[in-house]
Amino acid sequence: MTDGDNVSEHQENASGTKTIYRQVKFVPDRTAVTLLLIRHGESAIADMENPFPLTEGRSDPSLSPIGILQAQALASRLAGYRLDDIYVTQLKRTQETAAPLCSAIGKTWTVEEDLVEIFMGEWEGGIYRKHMTEGHPVAQRILAEQRFDVIPGGESNHSVTSRAVAAIQKITVSHPGKTLAIFTHSVVIANVLAFVTRSEPFAFLGNDNASVSEIVVADGKWYLRRFNDTAHLEHIKHL
Repeated sequence: MTDGDNVSEHQENASGTKTIYRQVKFVPDRTAVTLLLIRHGESAIADMENPFPLTEGRSDPSLSPIGILQAQALASRLAGYRLDDIYVTQLKRTQETAAPLCSAIGKTWTVEEDLVEIFMGEWEGGIYRKHMTEGHPVAQRILAEQRFDVIPGGESNHSVTSRAVAAIQKITVSHPGKTLAIFTHSVVIANVLAFVTRSEPFAFLGNDNASVSEIVVADGKWYLRRFNDTAHLEHIKHL
């Protein structure tokens, strides 16, 4: 990292020239990679009579009508950014959220499977939403212990963090100096940001649908620059 240009200046006064110092700015070097971690838009409602379809065992609903509006608002917000590449997961809700932006800026996405949402084991298909809403005893344990592997067959925080961090490291190595949009999932974002900040596992779990969080990777160090930015959603938050 560098302190940036114009941190020190020379100024003339009655006693002659003196050096003054501006407040230091955060200015990454030219090889730093900026990653916008974007949670997918709101997905379809869970109906226990019609469980979500599964992709590789994971729930794979499409976006809800509100989620589609969120994706469009996000595209309008990010269309002016200099985005060098766009990544999604193998699940429809990330791809449907990225689609308006890809159309607006004329880019295609790349699928990164290791950034897929945590595996909920026996609670896939929409069951997770039901049990969390109704306060199932295991749901209470999830919140109290800040881990999902209390669900039968559920994936651990360590597993999610390991694969997600490895995927981001792989991506950054191949994109020095670039800005990337990564469309992913709530638990993945929470685990990555907990890794960056050395926080408790659920410290960042409250990221909203279609929100933008930002990290910078430079010189082997990871910096959190923004969390849960939803300024582009103000006009539809009431829906």
